[in-house]
Amino acid sequence: MITVIIPTLNEEEAIGEVLSLIPRTKDMEVMIVDGLSTDRTLEIAEGGGARVVLEKRKGYGRAYKTGFAKANGDIIVTLDGDLTYPADSIPELIRYLEEHELDFLTCDRLSQLDKHAMSRKHRLGNWILKHATNLLFGLHLKDSQSGMWVFRKETLNRFDLESDGMPLSEEIKIKAFRHPDIRAGEVPIEYRIRVGEIKLNSWKDGWNNLKFLFHLRASRLF
Repeated sequence: MITVIIPTLNEEEAIGEVLSLIPRTKDMEVMIVDGLSTDRTLEIAEGGGARVVLEKRKGYGRAYKTGFAKANGDIIVTLDGDLTYPADSIPELIRYLEEHELDFLTCDRLSQLDKHAMSRKHRLGNWILKHATNLLFGLHLKDSQSGMWVFRKETLNRFDLESDGMPLSEEIKIKAFRHPDIRAGEVPIEYRIRVGEIKLNSWKDGWNNLKFLFHLRASRLF
C-alpha cells in the first residue's frame, strides 16, 4: 500500500488541484496532516477524497512525524499542498524506487529549476544549506531541502528523527544517506510556482536549518 502525506495550513487555493493531480490507485491513501487551518482547506481535502488528520502541535517536522505514525502504506510519498511539487509524477517516482531497489528517494528541485519558481533569496539559501550539508556530512546532495521524498516506511525504524520543524527535511536525508544499511538515491523533478500564501520565513528558517546542521554534526557520530 502507498500513503501520500501532505502537511497543510490554509492551502485552500491549491489543495484541491494538488489532490486532483495525484494518480489514485486502489492501494493508495492520501493523507492531509493539517495544522488547524482556518480557511476551507479541510472541506476541500475531504471533498477530494483525502484522509484528514489534525495536528494541534506546530511544526513542519511535527506534521510529518504524525503522518508517518498514522500511515498505513509500506511506501510513503511526501509533498506540499501548494502545487510546487509534481504530484502527477508519483507513479514514476515509485517505479524508480522499486526498479533501482532503493529504500529512500529524495527529489532534486534545483537542477532543473525554473527561475520564476523560486526567489533569488531562496535560491541563495538553498545553495548555502546544500553545501553546508554536503561539507559537514560528506554527502553529494544536489538539493538538501526538498520536501518530496519516496521511501519504504520500514526505513524509519533504522533511525530517530529529532526535529519538529523545517530542519526535518535535511535531517531525514542525512540519516538516510549516511546509514550503512539504507540504499538512498536522488532524482531531479520539475518544481513549479507556488499557489497561495508563502509560510516560509526565509531568514529565520534558514538560520534554524543551518544551526541544526551543526547541532547534528556535533551530537551524532556519522
